[in-house]
Amino acid sequence: MPTVIEPKAEEPKPQLVSPISNEPELFAAEIAMEKQTNFFPLILIAGLVLVVGGTIYYFVQGARDVLTVPVATTTVNQVLKSQSAATIRFSTGNLTSSVNEKPQDPHYKLLAKAGIVTTKAKGATGLSVNLTDTGEKLLSTIEGVQKTKNPDGTTTYTVPLAARQLVSVDKITMIKPHLAQVDYTWKWAPNRLGNQFEASGSLVKSFSTWDRATLIKSYGVDFYGAPPTKVSLVFIEANNGTWKPYTE
Repeated sequence: MPTVIEPKAEEPKPQLVSPISNEPELFAAEIAMEKQTNFFPLILIAGLVLVVGGTIYYFVQGARDVLTVPVATTTVNQVLKSQSAATIRFSTGNLTSSVNEKPQDPHYKLLAKAGIVTTKAKGATGLSVNLTDTGEKLLSTIEGVQKTKNPDGTTTYTVPLAARQLVSVDKITMIKPHLAQVDYTWKWAPNRLGNQFEASGSLVKSFSTWDRATLIKSYGVDFYGAPPTKVSLVFIEANNGTWKPYTE
């Protein structure tokens, strides 16, 4: 009897499984890396723009913050006004020689020749000085006269003779923003009494060389009619927009 051979069951063939693709993750990682890589140049560019823009703004704004002629004129006038005016100090009454008072010095003779006072010798070194009507009227017309009554009965006068006056602002040079050099010209502007104290005038020339030197050194005599003086001064702009002399 023939043997019946049962057919062998075929083993199932292994199915090919498509590998799980990592492309989306790789693509996402590449995008993230690319974004990160591109981020730093953007920061550098932005920083460069800020620096360049700030520099341009600084110089443009600084170019606007220049010292103009009108402002320079006002500022220089303030400087000239702050500088001491030429003055003469003298006293009336019975004067005696002291540290602060020298009756024998030539300024009383000059005042007498100008008709401001009358003088009379009193003792070896003393002097009696009286203000004339002309002198009193003249002093009343001069601004800034100081009059002081002294305990000894004398009266001391401090009288302006001349003030510095601006002639012109000649040149303004911006050294850098907010800092400028101003070249200007000024002259003396004497009042009526100051004209009598002109060093080249006939009244002063009538004194000896020694007395003229003393008058120039100590008693307000000067060459008020001399040519104007040229000056260069550096000014700096303050935070409030005003300008003032620059000091290091």
